[in-house]
Amino acid sequence: MKILVINAGSSSLKFQLFDMDNEKVIAKGNCEKIGLENSFIGYKTTGDKKEIFVDLPNHTVAVEKVFDILINKEQVIKDLSEIDAIGHRFVQGGWIFDRSVVIDDNFVKEVESKLYDISPLHAPANLAGYKGCYALMPNTPQVAVFDTSFHATMPAKAYMYGIKYEDYEKYHVRKYGAHGTSHRYVMKETAKLLGKDEKDLKMITVHLGNGSSITAIDHGKSVDTTMGLTPLEGLIMGTRSGDLDPAVVSYLADKKNMTADEVVNYLNKQCGILGVSGVSSDMRELNSAIVAGNERARLALDMLIYRVKKYIGAYIAVLGGVDAIVFTGGIGENQEDLREESLDNMECFGIEIDKEKNNNLPRGTAEEISTKNSKVKVFRVPTDEELLIARDTKELVTK
Repeated sequence: MKILVINAGSSSLKFQLFDMDNEKVIAKGNCEKIGLENSFIGYKTTGDKKEIFVDLPNHTVAVEKVFDILINKEQVIKDLSEIDAIGHRFVQGGWIFDRSVVIDDNFVKEVESKLYDISPLHAPANLAGYKGCYALMPNTPQVAVFDTSFHATMPAKAYMYGIKYEDYEKYHVRKYGAHGTSHRYVMKETAKLLGKDEKDLKMITVHLGNGSSITAIDHGKSVDTTMGLTPLEGLIMGTRSGDLDPAVVSYLADKKNMTADEVVNYLNKQCGILGVSGVSSDMRELNSAIVAGNERARLALDMLIYRVKKYIGAYIAVLGGVDAIVFTGGIGENQEDLREESLDNMECFGIEIDKEKNNNLPRGTAEEISTKNSKVKVFRVPTDEELLIARDTKELVTK
């Protein structure tokens, strides 16, 4: 069975084609600058990555060009009939979708009428990816896999905000979380490493990348997570501020002569690691600045480490203890000093890092980095959200 996974953004469309008989990636790539000038597609099948510059006025054309690459340029498949199903990443399922679903006409209506308001950036883009595929392959089953669905098990005491209850009921203002596919994937992989069922474990999964979140998992279920109504809440991130006093919005709106929407855009795109350091949202560039003695760059990293440590401690309390802590995401997987410093001085919780192991991990592998005496097991596990989407898609369409 071959499954195509699509992750559509407002001006981009990532794709991976899986052979699900062995869960291997046959082809992968990214369409960039859709609807903009100088659009291009970078992709890889075998050998080195290739890049072509091509006009991409919309997502349907982007999908059409992807199929042209797969069939004509690279001959990965003979024709579209070889693709058995398509899985789509949807960031926001809101209060409507608490699990992955096969997409139908009613699904489209629900997303357009109910989810556009709470996910104005992601929902239209995600749906555009589906519509682009449907225009070319109307008879191929398609599945939506939501970042938020894993967090649908959170209890009300964790997802509610302290606003008037009738406003929660009317406007659905609450914590939904994000990165659920990543947290679910590494939870399952960590359970395998421990040789146990995920339902027998308490875990804290730490996804650190340009967007970052931490999740408390109690016996296979998410019970709290750091991101909120939108991905802006929680940890300080590449360009997102993370947690702050809500009054900051009106204060900055007044001082900077901005609307509320403009302040939220500012908090999403100009703050975080980039805003504090004044250097970059890229951790590699931040680390170079730190080595060069840039104090603001060091402050930005310290703020991230502090919040990671704080949330881990809080979630240990929420869970009543923890069996495993898992680092994943581009930063979580590759920055050893951040992992070490985030768990420094946490021996009181039974957490001990093997510094030699942590500092000498082979790239791209799942590894334990705790000492033999550590009561809490600590792991570095590379995430694979696309594979999880492909697995969900296969499960639903084969039913």
